[in-house]
Order: sequence, then C-alpha cells, then structure tokens
Amino acid sequence: MSANAARMTITPTLTGVFARHLGTTDQLVLLRIAGLLLKLGLTFFAADTFGLSLSSPVLYWSLCAETLYLALTFRLRAAIARNESGLFIALLLDTVFWISWLYFTGGATNAFISLLLLPIAIAAITLPQWAPWLLALLSTLSYSLMILSVPEQPMQHHGMDLNSHYLGMWFNFLISSLVLTTSVAYIAQRMRKQKIELAVMREAQLRQERLLALGTASAQMAHQLATPLASLRLLVDEVEEEMPAHSHMAPILLEMDHALIRCEQTLNSLRATTQAIREQRKTLLTVNDLLSTLRQQVLLLMPEVKLELRLPMDSATQQATMMSDASLLPALMSLIENAATASMEEIGDPQVTVSASIVDSQQRVCICVADKGRGIPEKMKRKLGYELIDSEQGMGMALLLSHASFERLGGKLLLIAQADAGTAAQVSFPLTDHIKAT
Repeated sequence: MSANAARMTITPTLTGVFARHLGTTDQLVLLRIAGLLLKLGLTFFAADTFGLSLSSPVLYWSLCAETLYLALTFRLRAAIARNESGLFIALLLDTVFWISWLYFTGGATNAFISLLLLPIAIAAITLPQWAPWLLALLSTLSYSLMILSVPEQPMQHHGMDLNSHYLGMWFNFLISSLVLTTSVAYIAQRMRKQKIELAVMREAQLRQERLLALGTASAQMAHQLATPLASLRLLVDEVEEEMPAHSHMAPILLEMDHALIRCEQTLNSLRATTQAIREQRKTLLTVNDLLSTLRQQVLLLMPEVKLELRLPMDSATQQATMMSDASLLPALMSLIENAATASMEEIGDPQVTVSASIVDSQQRVCICVADKGRGIPEKMKRKLGYELIDSEQGMGMALLLSHASFERLGGKLLLIAQADAGTAAQVSFPLTDHIKAT
C-alpha cells in the first residue's frame, strides 16, 4: 500500500448514494416525454381551446430543440441518474424548456404555468436541498418577469379583475414552491436517511448471523478438540517419563510440550470467554492494565514476537478507564499476531509496535497495533472485518471476529497506511466516567 493511501474506516459499506435513482430512471424519462407530448398537443391541437397565444415562430424551434435534447438524454439516462450533478442539469434544462414554452404561449396567462412545479418536486425528492431551492428560484423569477410583462386588463371577467387573478396565481405558485422546497424535501431526506439506516441494519444483521454460525462451529470444534488434546498430553507426559533426560528427542518433546500448553491455554480461554459473553460480564480496565496484560500474554503465548510496547507517559492516559469483557484481549492478540505475520513476511522479523493515546477531545482511548509489512491490497480494504476473504494469507476470519468483539464494546477499527511502511490497526474505545480502584 502506498504512503499516500487514504485513511480507511471499517464501517458498513453501501452502494453509491444515487444508485437509488436507477430504479426510477425510466419513469422520469416517460414523465419528460409525456411533458413534451403535452406541449405538442396543446400547441398544435388545443391552443384555441385553452386560450394559448402562439406569438412567435421561435416556439417551434424550441420544441425541435427539446425533442433532440430528450433523445440525447434518453440514451444517457443511466449515466445522468447515477450522479446528482447530471440529474440536476437535466432538471435545470427541463425547467428552461418549460419556461420558454410558457413564455411563447401566453406567459403568466397560460393556464398550465403550474407545471413549472414538476422539476422542483422531482428535485426535492431525489436531490439534496440546494437543488430544489435553485430550481424554485429560477422558476419564481421567470414567473415574476412574465407577470410584469402581462398587459393591463381593464376589463373584468365575471366581476373579477384579471390582473388580481394572475397575481393570485403567482402568489399560489410561490407558496407551492416553498412547500416543495421545505416540507417535501425534508420528508424525502428523512426517508432516504431511514432507507440507509435500514440497509446498515440489514447488513449488520447478516454479519451477526455469519458470526453466530462461526461461533457455533467454533464451540463445536473446541468441544471436539478437548479429548484429543487430553490424549496428547497423556502421551507426551508418558514419553517424557520413560525417555532419558539427555536423549536427542528431548528438544522435540519440549517443543511439543510448549505447543500443547498453548493449545490448552487457548481452549481454556475460549471456554472462559464463551461463559463470560453468555453471562454478559463486563469489567472496568485501565489503559496501563490493558497494555501490561497484553505484554504478559504475548510473552507467554507468542514469545517469538518482538513486541515494542510504548506505554503512555502521562498518568491521565495510563489511568484512563474503559469497558472490557473476556473477548477484548483475544481480539487484540489476534491483531498482534496478524501484525507479526505481516512483518515476518516482509522484513523477516516479527516486529510489532503497540501504543496508546487519548483521542477525540479526551473522549476515547486509542490502541494502535503497527507492523512493518507491505500493507493491505486496495481491493481487500473494504471487505476486511466484514466478510471472509479468500487470499494467500487466509480468509480474514480473525479480523472479522476481532471487529465484532470491538463493536460489542463500542469500539471502532481503522486500518491506516503508515508513512514509512506497513499498516497500523487503530482501535478506539469510549472512556468511562469511573475510575478503576487500584
């Protein structure tokens, strides 16, 4: 991974914000085609019926230009709907064509002038709040200029002043556009937010189901491993008793004994963690205690790892208290093991650096595990911690389980490309208001 790689947060990933428009693209195209057909029908077949004044031949050129424009945007409808700027430009041009048609067919006296609200309504539903406001401003300004260009009407129609009627229509248009740009846009924004939240919840639920399946399988395997491990322990003990102390097999037996001890400790830790999680037992833990326990566990279970532990110098950070349970330590140990493997593959030495600091205006404590590896490939960055990944190094199961453990404690996991080399895994936890008794 390059040094300039962007900071990556392991959070649920979603599709692009405007992918939701692709489902309604064809409906928008049909609506715009219907609008053009309405203009053509009113212009050539119903102008006298609705009192439209066809005052300029420019109108026909405008209709030809709009037809070509719709044909072009029909071919590019998917690309336009994928980004907000393209959709806004399309709605802006639609508004301009509506304004030109209204201007050349009577202006403010045209009974169909309220159709200027259609682009505003579409923008209020599909685009950010600035888009309907700009379209509403353009439409209201154009309507106002058309109102000013209406000739004086001294005659009254059924006892009503027509100028007052046109002014009332303008005021009604202004109120309608304000409703669309405020209430409708707010409701649409809330609905989009709820859809995103539902998508996140569905993804989290699927991830929890996968973790539950993994946990069930792990518990079954742990139960099945208990008997073979006990048998191996008896065999190794018997061989050690019968074999002379200076036998050439003694180093091999010693290595086997260490491996068995690690397996037994891991199995016992798994049982204790499972029991603690089932009972939802949580404890308060200071940063200093956490780092000291990490050092002891690494020396005991991974003595080959060259751990550089950077203890915080200030007492406030050392005594900062966070919530912990039985799954926290194994999750951090998994990060250290991954970091040691990455360093070993790149530089031939399992170097790992662990440090702690207070971040986010003293509200969270951050534990950083850094390696000297080659970094994480770009194509794996968005998947790590959320799903199993097929790669030469494994399937990402350890990081998936660690991420779940951190989330249960309110933790956040970041993978950051370091400036010199390797990757830093930063885990931040919320601080508690309590001080752990010493």
